[in-house]
Amino acid sequence: MRLSDCPGYWRTWSASTISGFGSYVTRLAVQVLVVVTLHGGAAEVGVVNAAGWLPYLLFGLVAGVVADRSRRRPVLVGTDLGRAVLLGALPVLAYAHRLQLGTLIAVVSVFGVLSLLNDAAFQSFVPRLVPARLLTAAHARLDQSDAVAQSSGPALAGGLVSLVGAPLAVLVDAASYLVSGLLLTAVRADEPPARPMSLRGLRSEVVEGLSWVYRHPMLRPLAVSTHAWFLCTAVTGAIVTPFALQRLHLTAFGLGVTLAVGGCGGLVGSLFAVRLGSRFGAGRVIAACRLGTGLGWAVAALAWAGWSGWLVFGAGQLLLGLALGAENANEMGYRQAVTPDRLQGRMNATMRSLNRAMVVVGAPVGGLLADALGYRVMLWAAAAGFGAVGVALALSGFREART
Repeated sequence: MRLSDCPGYWRTWSASTISGFGSYVTRLAVQVLVVVTLHGGAAEVGVVNAAGWLPYLLFGLVAGVVADRSRRRPVLVGTDLGRAVLLGALPVLAYAHRLQLGTLIAVVSVFGVLSLLNDAAFQSFVPRLVPARLLTAAHARLDQSDAVAQSSGPALAGGLVSLVGAPLAVLVDAASYLVSGLLLTAVRADEPPARPMSLRGLRSEVVEGLSWVYRHPMLRPLAVSTHAWFLCTAVTGAIVTPFALQRLHLTAFGLGVTLAVGGCGGLVGSLFAVRLGSRFGAGRVIAACRLGTGLGWAVAALAWAGWSGWLVFGAGQLLLGLALGAENANEMGYRQAVTPDRLQGRMNATMRSLNRAMVVVGAPVGGLLADALGYRVMLWAAAAGFGAVGVALALSGFREART
């Protein structure tokens, strides 16, 4: 059996690809909105980023139970349509002169709740569409389309922000979620009946999901390493936009173009992900890619204002994309292959919720430290953190993991 024999997967892939393009527009547009329209700095960007991930900290484990008790396709459809409505409200608020930092944080927080439910359902839905032996290939295809979106999305976002302004550019993402939700209504999957949604048994199901992840001899080191990886990512996420706009003097379009280079790297990395995992094993590939992430941010930290410095910044993003593209499919394929279907939602939500909890902590703290110590200093600190994460994973038993 091949992926081409899984029609439900391809419809889901199409929905994910379309919404992925829009997400890159919003990701840049919201950060430009904070820096340019609301006159914020790295600290404000960090707070807004943290607001989107706070629901993962507060409700992440419960979302895993919801995903395991529910038919996952209706959850995907409902959360996509809800996010379309929320994003559509941002330009309305902006042009009514009602958009302030507090309002933006509130909208981003509700958006985060819907994204949490969608993530828990989506990652648990893919194993119901393809057999276990095709999971790495399935996620590689998703990564490839995401890399194409990353290649063109930031440039599109930068152009749209420059042309029509950040608030109106967000409408592109609203439309993408609307189309994604409608596409998913046509997906047919063999799903067990939904179980009742009640508080009964909630605690024991949450504990079962936690135990599966943190008592598993391979998932435990992967999970801990990934939490630390996300802490470093939160720091760079709060810094990269103000660093590029204020220190490198890039325009919004220029920032989009340089970030798009990372998408090109992600596409190349994802094209080789299955081959690398088969030859070297998922564990070794993931550890090496995390070292590569640190190298990418170290190169980016060397950048300076002017064309030559912008090329250095782009080279760092290219290395970052290569590492991410090769890593993600191997990570997702491995952890879903070793987890039974009844625990997929809780396994994915456990890891994602604690990963995002790192963002909730790391984004505002990283932003505050960057404003106090300097953007470049914190980029170097984050690069060193990524390197330490890669070394620790390579020294653990996970290096022998194979899908």
